Amino acid sequence: MTLPPGRPGHTALITGASRGIGRALALGLADRGINVGLLARDGDRLAAVADECRRRDVVAVAATADVTDGAEVAEAVAAVAGGLDRIDLLVNNAGAIEPVERPFLDTDVEDSWRVVEVNVRGPMLVTHAVLPVMLDGGGGRVVNLNSGSGYKAMDTYTAYAVSKGALARLTTQLDAQYRDQGVAAFDVAPGHVRTDMTTAMPMHDGRTSWTPPEAMVELVA
Repeated sequence: MTLPPGRPGHTALITGASRGIGRALALGLADRGINVGLLARDGDRLAAVADECRRRDVVAVAATADVTDGAEVAEAVAAVAGGLDRIDLLVNNAGAIEPVERPFLDTDVEDSWRVVEVNVRGPMLVTHAVLPVMLDGGGGRVVNLNSGSGYKAMDTYTAYAVSKGALARLTTQLDAQYRDQGVAAFDVAPGHVRTDMTTAMPMHDGRTSWTPPEAMVELVA
């Protein structure tokens, strides 16, 4: 298969690509001539981002899926791999946080578990589906969007902190198991990035110092 315009042999799949960091990554990578696969639940927003990428003269394949649903993820990754011919870079960006900023006992465990599912099960399912494509293509990189919350105790957001700690260990396991086969895995903890999710968190009320989402591109490109 011969790809249309875009850097030959350089493709990326970004989860949570319909908004925030994911959208900024998609557009920033497209600006660098990288063909992109976009995955998210919101099909309308995702289609709009894909159109923005195509206007940058790259291939953009959009696939709607919930990252916690194994069947949807498998179908989406197959669609992206088929449309791009390969996947050289995976960015596990899709994430969630508790709807309330309270200590553990003041939260709903089901809400908390949903956070763990999105932030841990999601990257596991997506990476499990993408790895065979990467290995067949000769290697690649898996980048997991992490947070300092995974490395330090917090007064609130217990599930978020637990999930990010688990994600960090997933990253080290992947790197240990597949680096010799050409697939490197690493975490990126970008600090306080201004997104809809972070600006809605009470702990950031009054914050004036933010990392722009666009700055993330330099960390993964």
